[in-house]
Parts: sequence; structure tokens; C-alpha cells
Amino acid sequence: MSSYLFTPQSIADLFDIWSFIAQDNSVAADRVEDAVFRACDFLTASPLAGRVRKELTSLPVRFWVVQPYSNYLIVYDPQKKPLQIIRILHSARNLPALLP
Repeated sequence: MSSYLFTPQSIADLFDIWSFIAQDNSVAADRVEDAVFRACDFLTASPLAGRVRKELTSLPVRFWVVQPYSNYLIVYDPQKKPLQIIRILHSARNLPALLP
């Protein structure tokens, strides 16, 4: 059993990211998806590793940059058990508008 849980919105985010990249290169889309899963695995072991971004949201969430795909951010709640993945977003999007 996984020690993190995707919200329905984060599942949709990951599907949208994969679909967008796969239009040009499905292998690259798979690599980005794998990097997201590796980042989630890391965050379960180090839930406070991400940054708090009060300028983006008042929610009690943290942000983690997906490596090596630094355009993608994982928004997660480190207090939830299992760790809750709230959103997976491209950093160029209007993040405050996407997060309540």
C-alpha cells in the first residue's frame, strides 16, 4: 500500500500533464510521470522537505519541485496520513488562482 494518496484533482492534473506531453512523445510523458511518483515516494519519507508558499495559498500545504523536471510542482499536505497529494501543476500556471 502506498504511503501517499492522490486527490481526484491531482489525478486529473497528472493525466493532463501526461496527455499533453504524450501528444509529442509518450516516452517523455512516461519519464515525467515516473519522476512525479519518485518525488511522492521521497516526500513520504521527508514530508517537511517542501516549501511553504504563503504568497500562493493560505492552505497548510507545501510545494515540491519535481526533479529533473523543475517546471512541475507537487502541492501536498504533509500533515495528512497518508501524505495527501493535492495538485500537480506546471509552475507557469496562475498558481494562486488554482489553489483556494
